[in-house]
Amino acid sequence: MYSVKEPDAGTPERKSSEQVTLEIDGHAVTVPAGTSVMRAAADAGVRVPKLCATESLEAFGSCRLCLVQIEGRRGYPASCTTIAEPGMKVRTQSDPLAKLRRGVMEMYISDHPLDCLTCPTNGNCELQEQAGVVGLREVRYGEGGANHFKKAEKDTSNPYFDFDPAKCIACSRCVRACEEVQGTFALTLQGRGFESKIASGNTDFKSSECVSCGACVQACPTATLVEKSIVERGQPDHSVVTTCAYCGVGCSFRAEVKGSEVVRMVPNKDGHANHGHSCVKGRFAWGYATHKDRITKPMIRSSIRDPWREVSWDEAIAYAASEFKRIQAEHGRGAVGGITSSRCTNEETYLVQKLVRAAFGNNNVDTCARVCHSPTGYGLKTTLGESAAPRTSTPSSTPTSSSSSAPTRRTPTPCSPRR
Repeated sequence: MYSVKEPDAGTPERKSSEQVTLEIDGHAVTVPAGTSVMRAAADAGVRVPKLCATESLEAFGSCRLCLVQIEGRRGYPASCTTIAEPGMKVRTQSDPLAKLRRGVMEMYISDHPLDCLTCPTNGNCELQEQAGVVGLREVRYGEGGANHFKKAEKDTSNPYFDFDPAKCIACSRCVRACEEVQGTFALTLQGRGFESKIASGNTDFKSSECVSCGACVQACPTATLVEKSIVERGQPDHSVVTTCAYCGVGCSFRAEVKGSEVVRMVPNKDGHANHGHSCVKGRFAWGYATHKDRITKPMIRSSIRDPWREVSWDEAIAYAASEFKRIQAEHGRGAVGGITSSRCTNEETYLVQKLVRAAFGNNNVDTCARVCHSPTGYGLKTTLGESAAPRTSTPSSTPTSSSSSAPTRRTPTPCSPRR
């Protein structure tokens, strides 16, 4: 999940030329048409309790914790699924609402293991936080009746995260994330009523259609789905915004760190290339960052038969420059060139070709993307009119095709919402 310290408006942002003005807790709020009452309240600085809602997913309205009162309407509608209308007067706080929310939360907690102190998400759990927000102080329903946590078996088959059904509140956020964000449809809400449960088909996570993108883990408001790194290392104490070091898409991440140790990577929802999503590599394959074999200082050697020796950056750059000059002096200007990896960004590739043409004085420059990505680029250019695009550029309703290029493995994040 996102850090609980990171603001979440509950429902996606809407864009419209038409503006709607309503009143929330006595304050006028103007939002684009189509905005939910919950989002409008968040824009006004009002926090409405929620569990099934998150701004990366469409509203679902199942948790019933975000109930509000609207003047002139009967009952207590869910603010996440209620669209803001002109002149609407909304109350988010009242004694009846507080009583209803505590009752709803009491039902959730009555069917939830109370092991917060030893839970891996202790201190970063939305259920725990919202129980405090609504003022829950007692649970009148005991453990004597049927429940979902006494016999639930934990699924640890996935190499990157654990699934503990004992802590599931059936909010469907994981199911919706798998559908709306990743487009894999590996998860489903199985059964009806009291028998409802999250299932990865009729098998474990590792054997299912799950591609381990982690969208479900990020969406989960409890410890039902949690990274193994969090289980092993505990919660982070700060985060640093960085860029994924794998392919050239340039996904933005929040590296969540404990001391000097990375404990998990969370896709940055403000990242322009990935908008809060990532592939399995970016989210989970970051062990190289602190691996004992990682080279952290420049090294040079005069011959392949000589051992490597550590030097300063200034010496390393000077040595490389002198060797380029020596080779060109001995074998001609065209004796050197540059090749960039498909994992490089466009900016990095541009700088390399600039170096080759301006400094080396030749045109000996290429990139492996010209070969390995050419089928992908050709297919996208033919069907969509553009050969490289951020993931939001492809409408979900647009049929696409590509020829034997394995785009989901080469640049998995841009290809993930193709459905």
